[in-house]
Amino acid sequence: MPRPRIGLFGGTFDPPHLGHVAALRAAAATGRFDRIEVTVAGDPYRKTAQRDVRPAPERLALAQAAFGEIPLVEVSDRELRRAGPSYTIDTVRELLLDALSVDVLIGADVAEEIEQWHEARALADLVKVGIFPRPGSPIAFPPHFLCYEITMPPVDLSSTEVRSLDSESLPAAVPPEIVSLLHPDLG
Repeated sequence: MPRPRIGLFGGTFDPPHLGHVAALRAAAATGRFDRIEVTVAGDPYRKTAQRDVRPAPERLALAQAAFGEIPLVEVSDRELRRAGPSYTIDTVRELLLDALSVDVLIGADVAEEIEQWHEARALADLVKVGIFPRPGSPIAFPPHFLCYEITMPPVDLSSTEVRSLDSESLPAAVPPEIVSLLHPDLG
Protein backbone atom coordinates (compact mmCIF):
# COMPACT_ATOMS: atom_id res chain seq x y z
CA MET A 1 0.00 0.00 0.00
CA PRO A 2 1.44 3.41 -0.93
CA ARG A 3 2.24 5.82 1.88
CA PRO A 4 -0.51 8.46 2.19
CA ARG A 5 -0.29 12.22 1.75
CA ILE A 6 -1.88 13.64 4.89
CA GLY A 7 -3.35 17.03 5.66
CA LEU A 8 -3.24 17.72 9.40
CA PHE A 9 -5.97 20.03 10.71
CA GLY A 10 -5.50 20.35 14.45
CA GLY A 11 -7.26 22.48 16.97
CA THR A 12 -9.14 22.88 20.19
CA PHE A 13 -12.56 22.71 18.48
CA ASP A 14 -14.36 24.35 21.39
CA PRO A 15 -16.72 24.13 19.54
CA PRO A 16 -16.33 23.15 15.88
CA HIS A 17 -18.17 25.52 13.55
CA LEU A 18 -19.13 26.00 9.91
CA GLY A 19 -15.83 27.77 9.17
CA HIS A 20 -14.00 24.57 10.10
CA VAL A 21 -16.36 22.58 7.88
CA ALA A 22 -15.76 24.94 4.93
CA ALA A 23 -11.99 24.74 5.43
CA LEU A 24 -12.01 20.94 5.50
CA ARG A 25 -14.15 20.76 2.36
CA ALA A 26 -11.79 23.20 0.60
CA ALA A 27 -8.75 21.15 1.63
CA ALA A 28 -10.38 17.92 0.45
CA ALA A 29 -11.16 19.53 -2.91
CA THR A 30 -7.50 20.42 -3.59
CA GLY A 31 -6.57 16.86 -4.55
CA ARG A 32 -3.39 17.18 -2.47
CA PHE A 33 -4.37 14.61 0.16
CA ASP A 34 -5.23 10.96 0.53
CA ARG A 35 -6.48 11.67 4.04
CA ILE A 36 -7.12 14.70 6.21
CA GLU A 37 -6.64 14.05 9.89
CA VAL A 38 -8.53 16.30 12.26
CA THR A 39 -6.60 16.12 15.51
CA VAL A 40 -8.30 17.40 18.64
CA ALA A 41 -5.78 18.88 21.07
CA GLY A 42 -5.70 16.94 24.32
CA ASP A 43 -4.06 19.77 26.23
CA PRO A 44 -4.34 22.95 24.14
CA TYR A 45 -1.76 24.70 26.34
CA ARG A 46 -1.99 28.02 24.46
CA LYS A 47 -5.76 28.16 25.10
CA THR A 48 -5.97 26.73 28.63
CA ALA A 49 -3.61 29.46 29.83
CA GLN A 50 -6.24 32.03 28.77
CA ARG A 51 -9.61 30.45 29.59
CA ASP A 52 -11.54 27.35 30.60
CA VAL A 53 -11.78 24.78 27.81
CA ARG A 54 -14.34 21.98 27.48
CA PRO A 55 -12.98 18.58 28.50
CA ALA A 56 -11.08 16.84 25.69
CA PRO A 57 -13.49 13.86 25.35
CA GLU A 58 -16.39 16.28 24.86
CA ARG A 59 -14.47 18.26 22.21
CA LEU A 60 -13.57 15.01 20.46
CA ALA A 61 -17.25 13.95 20.36
CA LEU A 62 -18.18 17.36 18.92
CA ALA A 63 -15.50 17.09 16.22
CA GLN A 64 -16.54 13.54 15.32
CA ALA A 65 -20.16 14.62 14.94
CA ALA A 66 -19.28 17.81 13.03
CA PHE A 67 -16.71 16.42 10.60
CA GLY A 68 -17.40 12.69 10.40
CA GLU A 69 -19.17 12.80 7.03
CA ILE A 70 -16.72 15.06 5.16
CA PRO A 71 -14.85 13.19 2.39
CA LEU A 72 -11.24 12.22 3.25
CA VAL A 73 -11.63 13.40 6.86
CA GLU A 74 -10.81 11.22 9.86
CA VAL A 75 -11.13 12.64 13.37
CA SER A 76 -8.32 11.43 15.61
CA ASP A 77 -7.86 11.15 19.35
CA ARG A 78 -4.06 10.74 19.06
CA GLU A 79 -3.30 13.92 21.01
CA LEU A 80 -5.78 12.96 23.72
CA ARG A 81 -3.85 9.72 24.24
CA ARG A 82 -0.60 11.64 24.75
CA ALA A 83 0.22 13.12 28.17
CA GLY A 84 1.20 16.77 28.50
CA PRO A 85 0.74 19.70 26.14
CA SER A 86 -0.36 19.02 22.55
CA TYR A 87 2.47 19.97 20.22
CA THR A 88 2.00 19.81 16.45
CA ILE A 89 5.61 18.70 15.96
CA ASP A 90 4.96 15.51 17.98
CA THR A 91 1.88 14.68 15.92
CA VAL A 92 3.73 15.34 12.65
CA ARG A 93 6.63 13.10 13.67
CA GLU A 94 4.18 10.34 14.57
CA LEU A 95 2.31 10.68 11.27
CA LEU A 96 5.52 10.70 9.23
CA LEU A 97 6.36 7.20 10.45
CA ASP A 98 3.80 5.96 7.90
CA ALA A 99 2.98 8.95 5.68
CA LEU A 100 4.68 10.13 2.52
CA SER A 101 4.05 13.75 3.52
CA VAL A 102 2.20 15.84 6.07
CA ASP A 103 0.87 19.32 5.38
CA VAL A 104 -0.25 21.37 8.36
CA LEU A 105 -3.53 23.16 7.55
CA ILE A 106 -4.16 26.45 9.37
CA GLY A 107 -6.10 29.68 9.11
CA ALA A 108 -4.38 32.93 8.14
CA ASP A 109 -4.88 34.17 11.71
CA VAL A 110 -2.88 31.22 13.05
CA ALA A 111 -0.17 31.51 10.38
CA GLU A 112 0.91 34.73 12.08
CA GLU A 113 1.82 32.68 15.19
CA ILE A 114 3.40 29.54 13.73
CA GLU A 115 6.95 30.83 14.21
CA GLN A 116 6.31 30.76 17.99
CA TRP A 117 5.10 27.16 18.06
CA HIS A 118 7.05 24.51 19.93
CA GLU A 119 10.08 23.46 17.81
CA ALA A 120 8.90 25.67 14.93
CA ARG A 121 12.18 25.40 12.99
CA ALA A 122 12.11 21.60 13.13
CA LEU A 123 8.46 21.68 12.06
CA ALA A 124 9.36 23.88 9.08
CA ASP A 125 11.80 21.19 7.91
CA LEU A 126 9.13 18.47 8.01
CA VAL A 127 5.95 19.97 6.57
CA LYS A 128 4.35 22.26 4.06
CA VAL A 129 1.71 24.63 5.39
CA GLY A 130 -1.67 25.13 3.73
CA ILE A 131 -3.23 28.43 4.76
CA PHE A 132 -6.95 29.20 4.63
CA PRO A 133 -8.12 32.83 4.27
CA ARG A 134 -9.69 34.42 7.33
CA PRO A 135 -11.56 37.73 7.47
CA GLY A 136 -9.32 40.42 8.91
CA SER A 137 -6.12 38.39 8.51
CA PRO A 138 -4.21 38.85 5.26
CA ILE A 139 -2.55 35.73 3.89
CA ALA A 140 1.10 35.98 4.86
CA PHE A 141 3.55 33.14 4.49
CA PRO A 142 5.67 32.85 7.62
CA PRO A 143 9.42 32.78 7.07
CA HIS A 144 11.17 29.39 7.13
CA PHE A 145 7.99 27.53 6.09
CA LEU A 146 7.04 26.32 2.62
CA CYS A 147 3.46 27.58 2.33
CA TYR A 148 0.56 27.74 -0.11
CA GLU A 149 -2.95 29.16 0.02
CA ILE A 150 -6.00 26.94 0.02
CA THR A 151 -8.58 29.00 -1.81
CA MET A 152 -12.05 29.31 -0.39
CA PRO A 153 -14.45 32.11 0.48
CA PRO A 154 -13.44 33.30 3.97
CA VAL A 155 -15.93 32.41 6.69
CA ASP A 156 -16.38 35.03 9.38
CA LEU A 157 -16.73 32.73 12.40
CA SER A 158 -14.58 31.85 15.38
CA SER A 159 -15.09 29.42 18.23
CA THR A 160 -14.89 32.38 20.61
CA GLU A 161 -17.82 34.00 18.83
CA VAL A 162 -19.78 30.74 18.67
CA ARG A 163 -19.40 30.18 22.43
CA SER A 164 -21.15 33.51 23.03
CA LEU A 165 -24.16 32.78 20.79
CA ASP A 166 -27.59 32.21 22.26
CA SER A 167 -29.53 29.07 21.40
CA GLU A 168 -31.49 30.93 18.71
CA SER A 169 -28.36 32.01 16.78
CA LEU A 170 -26.33 28.84 17.27
CA PRO A 171 -27.82 26.76 14.40
CA ALA A 172 -26.57 29.31 11.84
CA ALA A 173 -22.96 28.89 13.04
CA VAL A 174 -22.40 25.19 13.70
CA PRO A 175 -23.06 21.94 11.84
CA PRO A 176 -26.59 20.67 12.55
CA GLU A 177 -25.11 17.44 13.95
CA ILE A 178 -23.75 19.25 17.00
CA VAL A 179 -26.54 21.72 17.84
CA SER A 180 -28.20 19.30 20.27
CA LEU A 181 -24.82 18.36 21.77
CA LEU A 182 -24.14 22.01 22.57
CA HIS A 183 -27.72 22.81 23.65
CA PRO A 184 -29.71 19.66 24.51
CA ASP A 185 -32.87 21.77 24.75
CA LEU A 186 -32.63 22.32 20.97
CA GLY A 187 -32.48 18.61 20.08
